[in-house]
Amino acid sequence: MKHSVALHPQRPPPKDAYGLILEAIDVGDYRPGDRLVESDLAERFGVSRTPVREALQRLETQSLLTRDGRSLIVASLDHNQMSELYVVRTELEGLAAKLAAQHATREEIRVLQDRIDKDRARINDPMALSRSNRRFHKQLHLASHNRFLVQQLDLVYRSMALLATTSLAVEGRSSVALEEHQAIVTAISEGDGEAAYAAVSVHLSEAFVTRLQHSA
Repeated sequence: MKHSVALHPQRPPPKDAYGLILEAIDVGDYRPGDRLVESDLAERFGVSRTPVREALQRLETQSLLTRDGRSLIVASLDHNQMSELYVVRTELEGLAAKLAAQHATREEIRVLQDRIDKDRARINDPMALSRSNRRFHKQLHLASHNRFLVQQLDLVYRSMALLATTSLAVEGRSSVALEEHQAIVTAISEGDGEAAYAAVSVHLSEAFVTRLQHSA
């Protein structure tokens, strides 16, 4: 006699409180100086307070959150910290582009080019362009085919989330940034690592100048 086996519906994977909070900071839902309350976050993301508490502790350890009395607030970067961040980002991302020129597949280059082509329709929507911009840079990192470099760039981009505004919101910056992206992808497609590194350096230098002018 065969016994039937009860089938249980597959449970959805548990929500990652750390990832949810980090993404909310990254997209600007929480900005530098905003206070994060454990109970509010648990209710917003539909998770219990324990993983939220652990996520907040982890974010504080990573200096993405800081203490204001007994409260935790989203940290901010001063001028020197922002300058230091761009120096590290330029070197690491320049290396990623250089490696991508050697190792990126034709399919990866097509994805990068396709993102630029689609972004041309987002010129007048800085926030949509900013989200797509992060995906472009992430794809660039992955095209380096160096997992340790990708990990380090992930850390850098977590800190980039502490910059309250996107440089793409400055008038005229969006179209110029896309041309800079095009120069990076063109160099990668031609297998020219030095040109790819140089194109990234120009791109991030211009982004930094724009950010400084906007915040002054």
